[in-house]
Amino acid sequence: MLTRSLCALIAALGLLPLAAFAQSAPSEPPLPLLPDLVPVAVDANTTAFLVLDINSSVCQPRPVCTVTVPAIARLLDKARAAGAFVGFSTTGTADVLPEIAPRPGEPVFSARADKFYNSDLDQTLQQHGIQTLVLVGSAANGAVLYTSFGASERGYTVVVATDGISSAADFDTFLAEYQLLDEPGFANLANDPLHANAVTLSRGDLITFSTATK
Repeated sequence: MLTRSLCALIAALGLLPLAAFAQSAPSEPPLPLLPDLVPVAVDANTTAFLVLDINSSVCQPRPVCTVTVPAIARLLDKARAAGAFVGFSTTGTADVLPEIAPRPGEPVFSARADKFYNSDLDQTLQQHGIQTLVLVGSAANGAVLYTSFGASERGYTVVVATDGISSAADFDTFLAEYQLLDEPGFANLANDPLHANAVTLSRGDLITFSTATK
């Protein structure tokens, strides 16, 4: 069977009728279905809310990223109100967007895609007794995906708020969400809420920070 790209080239040269191209070209396989997003309730005393690379360099030039900022801001308000640990990451010297600017005492880590690599993020989280991470950020197939895997490797349980993530292309975000649930060695294909040492996909309005007294 002719490949799609070869058929397209032959058709473009006028050597193959378009109808024949349609018959010869293989059909695209359907994309896998993602499970439904699930509500989660996390303990504010042992949970960190991390905002990854929502900054002037990565996010500001991309409309698909800037539209997630209001949802991120709402979830950030919930985390702060509950007293959860809040942290940010950035790339290089880019500034976190002012709509979600860090407050005094909220750390900003500068690192590449995996925010654990070459940073003191893990040490800081351990010092605060963190066991669960709630993540938002951009790119979904970069900082969110690789930081989530790094977290799973280190024993953290991860929640990703999908209304707070984005990529340069929609497919990249879909692929990241699929891979987040299918991390090698840390899979949660059914998207069971708060599956230990794996990722749960949720949404900002489905995430609750418990404020039980320490």
